[in-house]
Amino acid sequence: MKYSKIAAALVLGMATFASALDGDFSLKGNVQTQVVKSIANDSTNINEGWIRANVGGQYKGENLEALIMLRIFAPEFGNKIGDKMYDKILADLYWANYKWKLGEKDMLNLKIGRWKTDWSQSTHFGTYVDKDLTKRGLWMRDYSHNAVELGWKHGLSQLNAMLAIQDNKADRGYVRIEEDMKFTFPLEMKVAYRSNVIDVMQHTAYLTHRLAAYASYNIIPELRAYGEYSCVYTQDDDLDKSANNYLAPETKYYLPGIYFQPFYLGLDFAPKSGILNLLMSNLMVEWEFIDKRDNLEAKAKHTYDDWAWTVAWVKKIASTKLQFSVYSEKEISDVAFAFRLTTTIK
Repeated sequence: MKYSKIAAALVLGMATFASALDGDFSLKGNVQTQVVKSIANDSTNINEGWIRANVGGQYKGENLEALIMLRIFAPEFGNKIGDKMYDKILADLYWANYKWKLGEKDMLNLKIGRWKTDWSQSTHFGTYVDKDLTKRGLWMRDYSHNAVELGWKHGLSQLNAMLAIQDNKADRGYVRIEEDMKFTFPLEMKVAYRSNVIDVMQHTAYLTHRLAAYASYNIIPELRAYGEYSCVYTQDDDLDKSANNYLAPETKYYLPGIYFQPFYLGLDFAPKSGILNLLMSNLMVEWEFIDKRDNLEAKAKHTYDDWAWTVAWVKKIASTKLQFSVYSEKEISDVAFAFRLTTTIK
């Protein structure tokens, strides 16, 4: 199958469709390279490396926005990130967002498709309402949903209610509700809740609740403090695990009756001018705490540290972004490095 022809046809088709509407259509794309090296690993080789391209198009109109993005990996290597294998050409993002004005201050929107919800703005941590708590690494951003979402914007508030499915029979899935508040002074707050209610409707399954709250505040224009707190709990129900329709918890560590309460705190220094602005666009320092981190890996107590840290340097040069990060792995003393280079093409 000629994937390149399919990709070209999809983008061309969207461009043709958008040209018939009263709005703006633009091609989008970037090329990304990333390498990761763990000091705790005795090998002289890198632990992980990939090269990929993201290409697609976006339409913006008064009553409709739409996006299609394809992710393309190098033919010979680079489509394994962590423990997950990706298709060489992946339909990464595709959605349509319909919008209706209700008076002067209110707007409704209906979004359908596949998109990501990364709202923590952290280099490594956060978005616990969606994240697999065992995963860490530079800019881990694969929190994708196949969903239908209804949104209501009123003043400073944006409320979204999502119904997401995880298979083609629509008998696995979850609801996700998010409130985003951007105040006129330099404060942003978000709250989100997610629960696998569709699973328990169709299967013998445990119900997991995830609740997260995020806040970001600019102390001065060059310095921002931010952080997130979450509570993840799986109900301790008496289930028949031998039932034909038994469904295991969403991830291996969502054990019945166990609370996880992860949080992180961070500082983002973003110099606006002078020599420091020439050296960096952002310098970010973050600390994370996950109680009972050993349980995440099914290990004995005191195997791994509950605390984790990261220091990240970001430099933007025209349409290119350089990102370098030093962070801890399973233990605070286990140090890893990660570097990503992103060149945006518009």
